[in-house]
Amino acid sequence: MAGLNVSIVFFFLVVGVCQALRWLFKRLLSPGAYSCLARELAGSFQLCASCLELRMLLEIGPWGGGFGPDVVLTLLFLLFALHGASFDGASANPAVSLQEFLLLESNLTATAAKLLAQGVGMGTGWAVTKLYWSWELTHFHLIQNLIASECSSSIHTSLHHAAFVEGTCSFLFHLVLLKLHQSHPIYRVPALAATVTFLTYTAEPFTGAFFNPALATVTTFHCSGNSFWDYVQVYWLGPLAGMLAALLLYQGNVPRLFQKNLLYSQKSKYKIPKARVAAHVEGDEPHRKRKGEKSNSEPRA
Repeated sequence: MAGLNVSIVFFFLVVGVCQALRWLFKRLLSPGAYSCLARELAGSFQLCASCLELRMLLEIGPWGGGFGPDVVLTLLFLLFALHGASFDGASANPAVSLQEFLLLESNLTATAAKLLAQGVGMGTGWAVTKLYWSWELTHFHLIQNLIASECSSSIHTSLHHAAFVEGTCSFLFHLVLLKLHQSHPIYRVPALAATVTFLTYTAEPFTGAFFNPALATVTTFHCSGNSFWDYVQVYWLGPLAGMLAALLLYQGNVPRLFQKNLLYSQKSKYKIPKARVAAHVEGDEPHRKRKGEKSNSEPRA
């Protein structure tokens, strides 16, 4: 279990360093530059480094460390809860950033800056984690370095089924995200962490359960077994299609593309009870009669 303890220390170091970077960037940069660039950069670095180490434990742990997937899934839930509490509003997910753009919550320039920061953050996280593995602090890292050059694709099913799995995971994740968007973090963070843990447990044997295009790109695109276009269909188009389906089901429209609600009728927000309307009409009748009597009593020429 010494190797597992080293990995847990690595997780805390990554979160601590990224939290310090967020604190520093918030004081040095303008709010716009911080929210679009620095916050997404730190969040993407934190997510990538943590997920790579966790993925290594998931692959090597059962036969190299003597612990089962339950340990890794517990760590996954705790890590995503920690990410949700420390990300400071960053998504570290291109699909979420595009969803915000389609909801008119972000303009084109800000969305492009977020996507750029996410790519740089993911690439930096991958490079730093590879450097950390090269130190071979545990036997897990030694084994990882030996098999790193022969990594295989995470797609263990047919291409169409894999794209459907990633799209379904993205659909459910974004549906929960939209539903809890206005909720208090004390409810939203554990709910999203539980959703990610459940989806990973269900879909990991088929595709690795990324439903994050940037994370999948740095993690599995360089592995042999599938072409670049295969990876694009599964890990880019699948999650984006799932995000669009969740947005359409939740909103009934896509505000950036069209305003007409295709699924839900637009009803008035305020309704007047029928009893009150009837009383109001009855109360108006004597008033109308009095007005009529007045007008009749006036002398005619």
